[in-house]
Amino acid sequence: MVKARTSAAELVESGHVRINGVRETSPGHAVKIGDVLTIALDRTVRVLKVTAFNERRGDAASARVLYEEMSEAKRN
Repeated sequence: MVKARTSAAELVESGHVRINGVRETSPGHAVKIGDVLTIALDRTVRVLKVTAFNERRGDAASARVLYEEMSEAKRN
C-alpha cells in the first residue's frame, strides 16, 4: 500500500488502519492470517484479507499474493 515501513507506521498511528473493524494505532500490532485490514489511503478505502505471510521481506509483486483484495469484490 505504501513504499516504506515508516509510511505504514504513520498510517497506523494516525488512525487510518482498522484490523477486523477495530481502529489500530500501534504499528507493532500483530496481524494474523484471516485478519481483514481496512486502510484509508489517498481518498480511497482498501479492504484486504491477509491470506499468507512471507519468510522474508520482498518486492511489491511478491507481497500482492499475500492478501486478497476485498474492496474490489464489493464493487462488482
